[in-house]
Amino acid sequence: MESKKVALLCEEIQNKKDKNVKLIQWEDYEQELARLCSLTSALNEAKQKKQLVQQKLQSLIQVEAESLSCLNELDEMKEKLDSRKLVMGNMSMHSKVVKEKVKKQEEQLSSDIRSLLVAGTSLSAASKRLQDASRSLAGERGYGHLRTLQRVLRTRQQYMVSQVQLLYPVRVAVGQSPEQELESFNNSFNSGNTDGSKPLDQGSLTIAGLHLTVFTKMSFFTVKKEVQRSATALGYVAHVVTLMASYLQVPLRYPLRLGGSRSYIRDYAPSIEPPSSSDLTSSSSVCANSRPVEFPLFLDGQDSTRAAYAVFLLNKDIEQLLNYIGGRSLGPRHVLANLKELLRTLLSPEYIDT
Repeated sequence: MESKKVALLCEEIQNKKDKNVKLIQWEDYEQELARLCSLTSALNEAKQKKQLVQQKLQSLIQVEAESLSCLNELDEMKEKLDSRKLVMGNMSMHSKVVKEKVKKQEEQLSSDIRSLLVAGTSLSAASKRLQDASRSLAGERGYGHLRTLQRVLRTRQQYMVSQVQLLYPVRVAVGQSPEQELESFNNSFNSGNTDGSKPLDQGSLTIAGLHLTVFTKMSFFTVKKEVQRSATALGYVAHVVTLMASYLQVPLRYPLRLGGSRSYIRDYAPSIEPPSSSDLTSSSSVCANSRPVEFPLFLDGQDSTRAAYAVFLLNKDIEQLLNYIGGRSLGPRHVLANLKELLRTLLSPEYIDT
């Protein structure tokens, strides 16, 4: 079976060859041969041209591919260049800002240097003055000499204060102890003393033998001699305070106008009463143009309020002097006690050494 199939296949191939075979006459053989040779040469040339074209085409394709890759690289490089340009622009702006800041800092630094130079010059001058002052203080007329002069001055002040104390002695009343005097005062107050008087400092202290009594009200039973004695005692206190202020060279907050038992104290406040709302608007002009108000250190007529306020201001002057020398006040109603404390402090040995 297989051999038959092979035979049949060979016959079909032979038949096809027989159909494609062209019969040529002998006379036309040369022409056909020449034509075939020319066709073969032309075919070879065409093949060669085809190969050349293929080679050129391959080279062109390669060049095109290389050019495309170069273009891609160029695009990438352009993008990188643009990004670098942007970075360079930002850096340029930042450098300009930094440059301006550096310039301002240089100006500030130069001004600071000038200030330091001026301060150094001033410091050297101050140091020189300090050295001169230190040498002057360490010299014969320095701090030691100043302390000596201060001791001499305070010794002189103590002598003058002692003379004033001899003239106006402030001491406990003779015949009664302070406890007895306080008990008698409380008994007289509880029994209803009708003359309206109240001794200051519990009635235990006197100035030049006179008690200091403030009268809260006047009545028919008020003893005129007691009123006169109290006015005289206040005049003594005012005189002592004025002398102490002059010795210590302290300007009193409430100046005194001496007149013995008719002395006055001045208050530079515009009024002792609280100001109204209308007065608050012109308080500055009132304070600037107001004249001092004088309050009597004695009982003037039936009104005792002004006299009591005057005693209060007098005690404020004593407290001012106590504060100046480092003393301690005993309270607003202890006029003679504060005065005694002032004299004691001025006459103490510690006053000379402080």
